[in-house]
Amino acid sequence: MFGRAPKKSDNTKYYEILGVPKTAAPEDLKKAYRKAAIKNHPDKGGDPEKFKELAQAYEVLSDPEKREIYDQYGEDALKEGMGGGGGGHDPFDIFSSFFGGSPFGGGGGSSRGRRQRRGEDVVHPLKVSLEDLYNGTSKKLSLSRNVLCSKCKGKGSKSGASMKCSGCQGSGMKVTIRQLGPSMIQQMQHPCNECKGTGEMINDKDRCGQCKGEKVVQEKKVLEVVVEKGMQNGQKITFPGEADEAPDTVTGDIVFVLQQKEHPKFKRKGDDLFVEHTLSLTEALCGFQFILTHLDNRQLIIKPQPGEVVKPDQFKAINDEGMPMYQRPFMRGKLYIHFTVEFPDTLSPEQCKNLEAVLPPKPKTQMTDMELDECEETTLHDVNIEEEMRRKQQQAQEAYDEDDEDMHGGAQRVQCAQQ
Repeated sequence: MFGRAPKKSDNTKYYEILGVPKTAAPEDLKKAYRKAAIKNHPDKGGDPEKFKELAQAYEVLSDPEKREIYDQYGEDALKEGMGGGGGGHDPFDIFSSFFGGSPFGGGGGSSRGRRQRRGEDVVHPLKVSLEDLYNGTSKKLSLSRNVLCSKCKGKGSKSGASMKCSGCQGSGMKVTIRQLGPSMIQQMQHPCNECKGTGEMINDKDRCGQCKGEKVVQEKKVLEVVVEKGMQNGQKITFPGEADEAPDTVTGDIVFVLQQKEHPKFKRKGDDLFVEHTLSLTEALCGFQFILTHLDNRQLIIKPQPGEVVKPDQFKAINDEGMPMYQRPFMRGKLYIHFTVEFPDTLSPEQCKNLEAVLPPKPKTQMTDMELDECEETTLHDVNIEEEMRRKQQQAQEAYDEDDEDMHGGAQRVQCAQQ
C-alpha cells in the first residue's frame, strides 16, 4: 500500500489516558493499564467508555511498531490504517489476554472477558433428485474435520504452557513501514513468520507428540443427512457445532445446501408439478388414454371426460398429485398436464370429405361469384415467426448503425426554419 505520509496529529492522548510520560518503559505501561483497567472495568461499576479508551491506548502503545508510528505521526495515522488501526479489537478480549484470566479472584472473572470468537461454518452442496425431494431420503456422507487434540486438550504443549510471540507481541500479524521518499511511505501487513500467525510460541521440547504443537488433529466423521419430503431446491440442512474445532473458538456448523438435479419429465414450481404431453389430432378430438409413471413409481391413468375435446396449449390439473408440502407431507399440491396437439401436415380429398361430414359445417362465403372473380389469388407459405422477427430486428439495428456512422462522419444537420 502506497500513500503520502500524513501531517503530524495528536501523539500524546494515549499517554495521557494511561497517565504515563512519553518516555514510559513497557513495564510502566503494563502497571498503568492494569491499575486503570481494574478500576474502570464495567463489571466493577466502571465507565465503559473509559475502559474502552484504556484498552485502545494500551493496544497501541504496547506494540513497538504501532507506538513508533503513533509517536512519529500521531493518532490520525493509526486511524488511516498505517499501523493496523487503534481500537480495532474488543476491549474485553484485550483485558482477558493481558491478565490471562480473572484479576478479581474467585476463579470466576468477567463472563465478557472470556468471550470466544465463533468459527466459520462449512457449507457443502448436496445434489438431490426430484424423486428424493418427493419421497424423502437419507444420505450418509464421510467428511474430514479438525478436532482439538485429545492428548494436550488443544494446548499444543505437554505442559499446557505457551509463550506470547515476541516477534508480533501476540497479535499474529506484523506491520512493516518503509520510507520511500520525503513524503511517501509503504505499509505492508503480513502474518508473523515466527509464530505462523498464531501469536504464541511453544518450546520444541514441550510440543505435544500427537498434534506436533498444532493443537488440532484430523478426524473422519460420517454424517447422516435426512432429506425430508417436500424440501425445496436451495434449502439448508444444518449440523450445529460439527465444523472444524479450534482452541478458544465456538465451533461453527456444517451446512448442506440442497441442489435439485433437472428431471427429464417433471418440472417443479413450489408445491406443484408440471408435465408436458403431446396428443394427436384424433386423440384431442375423440379421446385418449395414457399411463403416467409418478415420482414414487405409481402408475396413473390419464384420460378426459367422455366427449371432451382437448384444445392446443390447454392445461388440465389433478388435485393432490403434486409435491408433498414440507413438514405436512400428507398434503400435496397439484399435478398440471400441459397438452400440445399435433396436427397432420396434409389431408387427402377423401379424408377432407369424410371429416366435413361429421364436423360442424364451414361458414358460408358472403360474397357473390362475380365479386370473387374480381379478387386476386394469393399463396400461403410456412414461416418460423420467431426467426423472421429476429432477422428483421437485426436488419433494423444494422440500418440504425449505418445512419449513426453517417451522422458522426460529418454530415450536416438541416433544421427546418420555423415559419
